Amino acid sequence: MKALSLFPLLCLGALFAIPQVLAQETLTLGLIGKTKKDSFYEQSLHGCQAYAKAHTSAELRIDCLYGGPEYFQDIREQVIAINEMIAHGVDGLLVSTTDSQYLVEHALVSAKARHIPVITFDSDLLPEHSGYRLAYVGTNNFDLGVALGNYAKQFKTQGQTLVCIQSGNVSTPNLDERIRGVRFALSGEATGQRLDDANGWKEYDRCPFYTSGKRDMALNQLELVLKKSVPVFIAVAGFAQFSPHYITRMTPYRRQISSHETVIISADTEALQLEALEQALSTVNIGQRPFEMGRLGAEMLHQYLTTGKAPSTEFSYLGFHTCTRENTGTCTGVEANDSAGTRGVY
Repeated sequence: MKALSLFPLLCLGALFAIPQVLAQETLTLGLIGKTKKDSFYEQSLHGCQAYAKAHTSAELRIDCLYGGPEYFQDIREQVIAINEMIAHGVDGLLVSTTDSQYLVEHALVSAKARHIPVITFDSDLLPEHSGYRLAYVGTNNFDLGVALGNYAKQFKTQGQTLVCIQSGNVSTPNLDERIRGVRFALSGEATGQRLDDANGWKEYDRCPFYTSGKRDMALNQLELVLKKSVPVFIAVAGFAQFSPHYITRMTPYRRQISSHETVIISADTEALQLEALEQALSTVNIGQRPFEMGRLGAEMLHQYLTTGKAPSTEFSYLGFHTCTRENTGTCTGVEANDSAGTRGVY
């Protein structure tokens, strides 16, 4: 048999060659809040996912993983969640700090050694630990505390006025900054010291209350304040109002709250909080931008990981908004009938 020439066959093969499909690379970003089952951090996840969807291409896929302590602020569980993501091989981390020292020692030292970039959101590391993250994106927490305190001033009575501040964890940087802002607004002094008849404001003996993000505990603390008729209650995060039982538990106190016998001033504007506000079970809510925290944080990490370019500024502060009973449908910038079902989404 006459041998076939290879040249024509090679040419024919070239004409009908199947194009080589380049493998799609994956960039995995881990987002860890102080608690996992929390609509605030879920919104940050949605922000990360929105950015990922908009910037996924044939060449690059961006994934957002979500983790953290299940129900309340547990510094050990948060570290476990971060270390699990590091072991999983994430390319970058978005972290809301519960305890800066513990977080650095038990997780972020490892992330830095593996050259995994970190962006903090919502709650930054302490200044002495700033070398373990590229940048912070979120609320200026001192300013938010000042806004909470300034709102309380209109309810100052003659003589000494009692106020109770409620927080989460005694070592959480962003909440400590908010407390400092509240005290500055009410006292006019930058010391951050507990209020003891400063400008006529005195902190209730048992406050500040710390909840560790436990909603039932937060509700019990608020109910005690109402029973003791403490005139002003300031929660530096949602806490009690994040509980599905808040409206039921607070309904017996509606007259006391709506008449301003006890004023309830709270940070955050999640859907459940605005529902309570509409029912006169809260006085005012000052909300943040958790969706944008996740979106912008993902953008920063994507830029750094693909170009090596660090964020242009160390602190990217996002604004906040004030919601009262009169403007709950529009105060967050999202219509009340928003299809996402969460009016705090941006």
